[in-house]
Amino acid sequence: MVDIATPVVGRDEDDLLPGPAINPKDQVVRGRGARLSGPAISIFLGLYVLWTLAPFYIMVTSAFKQRGSAFNLPAEGDWGGAAKKLFVFEPTGEHFAALFRAGDFERYMTNSVLAALGSAVISIVFGTTAAYAISRGRFRGKSDLYFWIISTRMAPVVAVTVPLYAIFKNLGLLGSIPGLILAYTVFNLPFSIWILKGFFDSVPYEIEEAYMVDGHSRWQALLKIVPLVVPGLAAVLVLCILLAWNDFIFAAVMGGESAKTLPVATQGLKSASGIEWGQIMAAGIVTVAPMLLLGIVIRKYMVQGLTMGAVKQ
Repeated sequence: MVDIATPVVGRDEDDLLPGPAINPKDQVVRGRGARLSGPAISIFLGLYVLWTLAPFYIMVTSAFKQRGSAFNLPAEGDWGGAAKKLFVFEPTGEHFAALFRAGDFERYMTNSVLAALGSAVISIVFGTTAAYAISRGRFRGKSDLYFWIISTRMAPVVAVTVPLYAIFKNLGLLGSIPGLILAYTVFNLPFSIWILKGFFDSVPYEIEEAYMVDGHSRWQALLKIVPLVVPGLAAVLVLCILLAWNDFIFAAVMGGESAKTLPVATQGLKSASGIEWGQIMAAGIVTVAPMLLLGIVIRKYMVQGLTMGAVKQ
């Protein structure tokens, strides 16, 4: 028999107090809610995946269908014919052959690669130094400067198209790849500074102090900590490439014929004589596939980089 006066080892006094009574009806309600929420979430996710992947499926299948058969609608009420038309067809590569037959589409792809990569590299180099200076520097008006840098990215593209067009015309940069790179950098550089500053804020300053105590300069200390923010740099690089790769307004207004990119070239497949749907879908695959492959290759670094600056050390 246990003595009442003997304390119970490993138990708090609050554990010995009687807790609130649990209503059995509340347990039933919570159980029903849990049982209903599971199928509801599954249905929602299934519809979301279907809504997201259906356009890609239609684009891919239409690019490989015979000319004129991609958008031929079946008879009204013929659901079996509609399903057969979606999933049963004889694939062909004539649209891709016609797309690259003239030889201009390779030039458009090269222009897109040069413009996107050039703008992304410039934004990374100057964005890294500027973000590091704002993160570590102590000077008057630091917060105001950071705000004005971000505010330039908030402006819509249409609002700066006409002023940039006038400036580029006076400088002779219209219809050239360097002009297109500079136009993309106008928006990519503030975005790069904004994101990279958070990455440098998450790196402890003691690391740089240790390098500078050993005799390294500020630039050498920066080069030493750059490997610590490589995931962030990779994420910003991909995002800058995506923003430039998918741009249409700058390429259409300032690129011209000599610096035409893939989005503008795809729009040009629609003419007064008709719309080449098969070639448009093939051009869509050519435009989407490189960015999709790039995202898959470095998806780990993108996720790590986008969450790196979220928590300060």
